[in-house]
Amino acid sequence: MAAAEAATPGAGGQLPASIGAPATRALVGAGITTLAQVAERSEPELLALHGVGPRAVRILTDELRRRGLSLG
Repeated sequence: MAAAEAATPGAGGQLPASIGAPATRALVGAGITTLAQVAERSEPELLALHGVGPRAVRILTDELRRRGLSLG
């Protein structure tokens, strides 16, 4: 949990900084630190994480699309 609380957007992993600190903390807290791990999840799964909202999911989806990936 300490790693999730200390997670900052764009630091380490591949998560885009533009998703914001709450979404970054929520994803890291759920063990999601790479875009490949994001791609394994569905939109409802991501939205169920406290701190991940529609804007963060849209940013993640756009980034996945740029890399030829999509949500699971």
